[in-house]
Amino acid sequence: MAHQSELIASDIHAYLKTQEEKGMLRFITCGSVDDGKSTLIGRLLWDSKMVFEDQLAALEADSRRVGTQGEKVDYALLLDGLQAEREQGITIDVAYRFFSTDKRKFIVADTPGHEQYTRNMVTGASTAQVAVILIDARKGVLTQTRRHSYLVSLVGIRHVILAINKMDLVDYSAERFSAIRQEYENFAAGLGFDQIAAIPISALEGDNVLTRSDKTPWHQGPTLMEYLETVQVADAAVRKPFRMRVQWVNRPNLDFRGFCGTIASGAVRPGDDVVVTSSGQVSRVKRIVTMDGDLEKAVAGQAVTLTLADEIDISRGDTLASSDERPYHADRLEAKVVWMHEEPLAPGRSYLLKAGSSTAPAQVVELKFKVNVNSLRQESGETLELNEVGVCTFSLDRPVSFDSYRENRGTGNFILIDRFTNATVGAGMIHQPLLQSAGDQWSKINVDRQARAERKGQKPRILWFSGPEGVDLPAIAALVEKRLHSLGRHTYLLDGANLNRALNADADTAGGNGGEQIRRVAEVARLFAEAGLVVLTSCASSGEDVQLAREVLAGEVFTEIFVDIPPEASGRQGAADGVDAIFISDVRRSGEDLAEEIVRKIGFSAKV
Repeated sequence: MAHQSELIASDIHAYLKTQEEKGMLRFITCGSVDDGKSTLIGRLLWDSKMVFEDQLAALEADSRRVGTQGEKVDYALLLDGLQAEREQGITIDVAYRFFSTDKRKFIVADTPGHEQYTRNMVTGASTAQVAVILIDARKGVLTQTRRHSYLVSLVGIRHVILAINKMDLVDYSAERFSAIRQEYENFAAGLGFDQIAAIPISALEGDNVLTRSDKTPWHQGPTLMEYLETVQVADAAVRKPFRMRVQWVNRPNLDFRGFCGTIASGAVRPGDDVVVTSSGQVSRVKRIVTMDGDLEKAVAGQAVTLTLADEIDISRGDTLASSDERPYHADRLEAKVVWMHEEPLAPGRSYLLKAGSSTAPAQVVELKFKVNVNSLRQESGETLELNEVGVCTFSLDRPVSFDSYRENRGTGNFILIDRFTNATVGAGMIHQPLLQSAGDQWSKINVDRQARAERKGQKPRILWFSGPEGVDLPAIAALVEKRLHSLGRHTYLLDGANLNRALNADADTAGGNGGEQIRRVAEVARLFAEAGLVVLTSCASSGEDVQLAREVLAGEVFTEIFVDIPPEASGRQGAADGVDAIFISDVRRSGEDLAEEIVRKIGFSAKV
């Protein structure tokens, strides 16, 4: 077996002891497709002698079979384990590998470069301390280079290695290296990196990876491994205030109740005061329990069980925090979101916001702006598409505890889950709370139309369905309501036939006068609009009736939806689709198609 230390064969305990005493660095490799990320990590593993003999034999056989590097060993095959990855020569999934040197231990995440798999790249970056951003020396800075650099800054990584790869294909040109370095530094000036270390390398040939290359005498900086072994990355989480989200309440018998979780930040000792952030109750840590016995101190990253001096109410999802430095606890917040799903983000739609072990229904109230990853400029937009980044405001059904992501990566992040498909659709980094919990601010809130509408994340609106006899307006209106509900809108359907049997049972309709019925339905619709709802009314009403409804509902956002007959055939006044009227002329289609067209014309696929 090839191995790094002779101690593995001669004294395994001494070897393990040396490993325990080394520091750990987590880093990622990222960049555009075919920039050589997998090859670089394969080279690091190879040169660090962390490839076992059976892996070596398999690698040599796979290299001959794949043939992408001719007679040479294809180091990328050490990382690309999926069949699709080997066939296409790209990385799809995140691959984590451990290796060590005399000075440090490393966990490296090989992340995909294709835009389609940006979500996997963000996953790998979320726990990294250093990013190695690769650039093909022949191609220079590409869009995906900019995108990954922005995402790296977004997740809080402050140390970047700009590894300009494939220098052997540009004759180790110092001018080419300098030009790429300058272009990248100009772009990254606003990303907030503490350090950008540019290194010319050839991952395939091993130049400046572990050993200094005699082909780049003009490079006076460190090799890639020298930098990784010496970069000083402060373990900031330990110096933050204590935070632990409760993952499980351990109750094996009547005499023991412990709260299990991984410490997200800070340290805790027996005797420390901690607060349950949801209730504000304070208690004192009694014991720190582990499988190997009680501890005198536990720090960020350790999974422990805490017992408290007082019997207070604590459940899964609650956060235990330092009583002196408490996190935010709010039901409205602003956050930066990376969208990860083919179906766009829909403001107003309800998602599940999962922060640690705490989950709460949440709505995107507003997309404030999108970020152009090429220019880093803010752009307006109605929704976020796959791989886009934007700043959104959220309204939650109940308060959750969090810190700003800039202050604490461990408690400032969340993921968004689609409530219907259960798919993870977005990742968020919290900026700040927008409002303290309603319990603290209740006296300042006027519960009026605006407050009710803001709570629902929508604007009240009245959709008045009309059409000639023979058109099944209640069925069409019901399908439209079903579609709106799937988009997260809060709706109510006023069925004209039912209202006429109840509310309008005593209305005077002598002489064909249905004006009183229309007036009553319109007034009911107004009341539901006051509640912040999107109201749908299905009445087989004439043009005069609709005009009456318009007059009664003056001041409301009112839209007539006339089904079947074009305006010129119906004798109505006014043009076709307009500000307050939509005409659907082909009822031969399925009800679902009609509902989809109506919703699209109204504009409910975007923010209302």
